[in-house]
Amino acid sequence: MSDENVTNNSGDAQESAPDNADVKENREESFAALLEKSSGQSERLAPGQKVRAKVVSISGDLVYIDLGGKSEGVVDLNEFAGEGGTPNVSEGDEIEAFFVTVQDGARRLTTLVNGYSAATLNSIRDAHEGGLPVNGDVKREVKGGFEISVGGVRCFCPFSQIDLKGGREGGIYLGRTFPFKVLEFEENGRNIILSRRAMLEAERQARVEKLKETLSLGMEVTGTVRSIQNFGAFVDLGGIDGLIPLSEMSWDRSAKPGDLLSVGQQVLAKIIGLDWERNRLTLSVKALQPDPWVGAAERYPVDGKATGTIVRLLPFGAFLQLEPGVEGLIHISNLGAGRRINHPKEVVEAGQVVEVYILSVDIQNRKISLSMQPKPKQEKIVLPEEGEIVEGVVDKVMPFGVFVKLSSGLSGLIPNSELGETGEQKRVLVAGERVQTVVSEIDPATKKIRLSRKAVTDKEAKKEYEQYIDSSRKPESSGGLGSLGELLKARMEEKKLSGA
Repeated sequence: MSDENVTNNSGDAQESAPDNADVKENREESFAALLEKSSGQSERLAPGQKVRAKVVSISGDLVYIDLGGKSEGVVDLNEFAGEGGTPNVSEGDEIEAFFVTVQDGARRLTTLVNGYSAATLNSIRDAHEGGLPVNGDVKREVKGGFEISVGGVRCFCPFSQIDLKGGREGGIYLGRTFPFKVLEFEENGRNIILSRRAMLEAERQARVEKLKETLSLGMEVTGTVRSIQNFGAFVDLGGIDGLIPLSEMSWDRSAKPGDLLSVGQQVLAKIIGLDWERNRLTLSVKALQPDPWVGAAERYPVDGKATGTIVRLLPFGAFLQLEPGVEGLIHISNLGAGRRINHPKEVVEAGQVVEVYILSVDIQNRKISLSMQPKPKQEKIVLPEEGEIVEGVVDKVMPFGVFVKLSSGLSGLIPNSELGETGEQKRVLVAGERVQTVVSEIDPATKKIRLSRKAVTDKEAKKEYEQYIDSSRKPESSGGLGSLGELLKARMEEKKLSGA
């Protein structure tokens, strides 16, 4: 080989050789990519995570599956047992499995997400570590709970964990198969405690979360009556309970919950309250029924008559149901037919049907006033005119004036300032004394009348004066002396009046 060739080869080599830094960088990238590829999926697996993988081999009692790259997982072969115990899985099959845990360096998975139908201690342990359910048969009731068989393995479920409320009635569980959560796996499998309640709570919470996304105030929902209490009824809406308070069951306030609903009944209700922080949902059946107060004023006109049933007695009166949802009050003053009573029970009793008269109707406040007697007809009151002289009888003498009962039936007040110039008349007037007064002021709205005793005296004096003036204007008589005497007499009377 010539030097030229050596030189050229050397030159070519120098031209084609990459920089050392680039080589190092490419090698690091390749190594990182391979590492990620080999570990990628399995490194990110969490207990209970679902994967789809291909069966790469079957060895002994394990099935090996490809988790990506060079990572593999194992599944117990007995999970694929078919009829006669022959495995129904082969190399190359794709299966779905759920990651459980890492044990002895191997990533263990299971295909039995709905619970193990045939189990070993290892599979139960794997379910405990992965938080996966197992299927168990309730065999018998024992002290404190139930014996559960999971694929032939004896386990224990406390009474408090067999249901959401704890099951003491073993007969309804015996012989049945349920999914359970493995709460404890101790002493190498000699102490296994299961819980069905944990599974039910998880299912209920999942339904609640789903319902929260769809339910809203004012929505109409259909549910099943789960239980009936004195205060209302609980309705199952498919994962969450709603309460229909007694006051929201019907417009009829006298009805009892058991008269309106029954356990297992399907009921349509309206959502009137949502409190997700406390998981409280309030429903109303009444809100979907016609409001009986609409048109009540037309059905029960004032001064009309109606028939109803006494539903409640209270110290101040009796409540009468005119129709379901519409009640009226008979005040105690309208029960006694004019006589004084201490309690409504002296006149009526609950359940009694009575005829009443309508005194007033207040639709806005949902109140109807009733009476056992017809409303007395009020005669038209004719008020006197201001300046009119009226007569009456002294009713009461008060520090501020005197009350007078007028012949028309109305009452009026003579203030102290109107009793007379000196006020001595106040001390003279006594109850029962007949007096004459002048109407000085009237308030038509309140029918209050202000009287004046002083004005009577003034009016009489004025009348006498006017009579004097009229008489002084008469033609003079033929006797001058007689006329002069009359004039002098008139002057004296005038001075007397002016000095009074």
